[in-house]
Amino acid sequence: MSSTKEYRDYILEQLSELPGITCRPMMGEFLLYLDGALFGGIYDDRLLVKIVPETKDYQMSEEIPYPKGKPMYLIEDVDDKNLLKEIIIKTKEGLVNRER
Repeated sequence: MSSTKEYRDYILEQLSELPGITCRPMMGEFLLYLDGALFGGIYDDRLLVKIVPETKDYQMSEEIPYPKGKPMYLIEDVDDKNLLKEIIIKTKEGLVNRER
């Protein structure tokens, strides 16, 4: 199953307060970037972010984005713009810290 453009548009609207968000289509799904850093994506109409220690306290469930993919955290409450912003910023921070 692929993600719908309607769900993508909804997620991008929810993330509109975060400058630097970009979205790229990839094989029926959508990859999400913050300031050029790949932090997650939309897979089967689910918003998933990479697993980093900085987001462990949010107690998100782990899900596989696609067969043989690495587990990612599922953000279930996509209606809470402030929570989304917080999780995505912390995910990016974790990815940057991982590179150091």
